[in-house]
Amino acid sequence: MSKRFRPENSGESRLISRIETSKEYERRRAIHAVGEVVGALANAISAKLLENRLVETNNAHAVREQLEYCLERLSRADDFDIDFQIAPMRNLVANPHVVTLYVTAFVIEQLIKHPDIIDIYGSDEEIYACIHRPVIRHLMT
Repeated sequence: MSKRFRPENSGESRLISRIETSKEYERRRAIHAVGEVVGALANAISAKLLENRLVETNNAHAVREQLEYCLERLSRADDFDIDFQIAPMRNLVANPHVVTLYVTAFVIEQLIKHPDIIDIYGSDEEIYACIHRPVIRHLMT
């Protein structure tokens, strides 16, 4: 009797499955952690965006409020809503952080429409990098 070849039982597919499972776990953990630090994270991101002069506004408090709204929405969003929001930004960096990508998409697509925002400067990558530092600092503690 001959043996059957079953690629789904190979070690490679199990390894890929474990990697995907760990990525999903990290994604869910990061989104859940946002709910615990909404205020502090919104304050840190808005300060960094204004300090680096990527966002020009006549009301800094409005930027913080909008970012807080964005983070609260993220903490309650389902996977489809998150994927829909970050879809245009998915290929922005090689290994994107879901929270940073979501906030970057919010800043580029929705914050610019706010009446207190004069303009948003810098490339998408610069905005992502600016947002990523406070996100990592607040979510890794």
